[in-house]
Amino acid sequence: MAKKAKRQDNIWRRALHGRILSVDFFRRNWLVVLAVVVMLMVYMTNRYTCQTQMERIQKLEHELEVAKTERIRAKSAYMSRIRESSMQHLVDSLHLGITVQEQPPFKLSRSK
Repeated sequence: MAKKAKRQDNIWRRALHGRILSVDFFRRNWLVVLAVVVMLMVYMTNRYTCQTQMERIQKLEHELEVAKTERIRAKSAYMSRIRESSMQHLVDSLHLGITVQEQPPFKLSRSK
């Protein structure tokens, strides 16, 4: 029990004097330290890439919504222009002299 207390006291004393991460520690564990540093760098790179891709996805989704709205607006304008009354008004304003037929078209058939 006295040995454990002395060891803990030694660890605390070394920590207070700043000797826990000594050159000897790095000499013995350089491979582990290097692996931890590399893993941290990979983690940070992955997180940064993920965040930038998420921002790009949000931007593209917004652009898609704008494009859909524009398409609906253009379709609505087109549909209002091809309505018969709109076409008749356009023809009348251009003075083309074209009128709507009163009789429906009829089929011609070939007689033998």
